[in-house]
Amino acid sequence: MYPNKFERLIEIFERLPGVGNKTAQRYAFGLLDYSKDEIEDYINALKGIQEIKKCKCCGFLADDDLCPICKDESREKETIMVVAYPQDLMAIEKTGIFKGTYHVLNGLLSSTKGIFPEDIDIDNLLKRIDENVKEIIIATSPTMDGEMTALYLDKILKNKNILITRLAHGLPMGASLDYADDLTLIKALDNRREIKEND
Repeated sequence: MYPNKFERLIEIFERLPGVGNKTAQRYAFGLLDYSKDEIEDYINALKGIQEIKKCKCCGFLADDDLCPICKDESREKETIMVVAYPQDLMAIEKTGIFKGTYHVLNGLLSSTKGIFPEDIDIDNLLKRIDENVKEIIIATSPTMDGEMTALYLDKILKNKNILITRLAHGLPMGASLDYADDLTLIKALDNRREIKEND
């Protein structure tokens, strides 16, 4: 049996997503080897989480009212990509391909979880759409909740006189057909395209 303070630390680590008891113990033992300064860095970083805000424009993480992407004047303001969570935004941003702006819903519609339109950030998205916006890209995951959210957004945005697109879904590079689920195969067929010489 570990000392009470050590057990408490393990319990705290276990609250993190995907962290079981063994991993939590490894984290706790790892911290025992850290210097006082390194422990202080952890404490300050954890305290700093309380100061993180949601961007007033797009809903992404921010140190002040606006996130770095919304502050960036070089971004193409006529295109808004709608994502469910901040980590989805970062996955797209890491590719370096998309130069437009984002809108983070901070959730997905889910009848089973009781999450409805008023529970995610759709209102601010509607407020952002003006005569300068030409395209909304819906980039929610191809799950039941992601599809339901995409269909709802498409429905309420149809009268805005702008192009509404959806990220293509299908087989990932290197995937085997026999391991793909039915929905992935259906999406891959729906999104098929002509083979060109430079493909």
